[in-house]
Amino acid sequence: MTDRLNTIFGWLLFAGVVALLLRFVVGLIIPDPERPENLGYVIEGVEAGGAAEGPSLAALLNTGDAAAGAASFAKCAACHTIEQGGANGIGPNLWAIMGQPVGQHMPGFAYSTALSGHGGNWDFENMDAWLKSPRAFANGTKMSFAGLSDPQERANMILYLLSMGGGPAIPPPPAAEEPVAEEAAVEGEAAEEAADAAAEGAPVA
Repeated sequence: MTDRLNTIFGWLLFAGVVALLLRFVVGLIIPDPERPENLGYVIEGVEAGGAAEGPSLAALLNTGDAAAGAASFAKCAACHTIEQGGANGIGPNLWAIMGQPVGQHMPGFAYSTALSGHGGNWDFENMDAWLKSPRAFANGTKMSFAGLSDPQERANMILYLLSMGGGPAIPPPPAAEEPVAEEAAVEGEAAEEAADAAAEGAPVA
């Protein structure tokens, strides 16, 4: 019985060696196609820098809706209160937070060192960055909220926070471009060039 098993194992080993040799020979005859330098598909028209920038924060704030921000605040209500005199929860009360020092506006609350040591005030830019990604804004924060990816939703939330206790003035929207005036100037230059060309080609009386 043992001799029979040894014979079987021997043939299996021999078959494996033959298979490896055949694979090696086939690989020499038919080489594998070259590995592309960059894997994946290239999407035409998409630059490496990412998506084009949208409206500025100032523009979003000037066209935002505090009522929509109040609806979004429902995502925060499990950890925060926002009414004046409201109690701290897992997170601090947020009444009149806009314009206050980052990580220090509610005395007695145990802020994380990452937030209390961040520095600066809760201005519009800092609050927008915080709402976008708390962990990116203050690495090590105890806040587990993933953030709001939509810039307009963040602007609406900021407007709602601003309505609850006040804060800094909303920055004015960026000055609008005036393409109509530019087009008129170009047309005027073209008309002058045409008039000059006509004058040069006119017969002398």
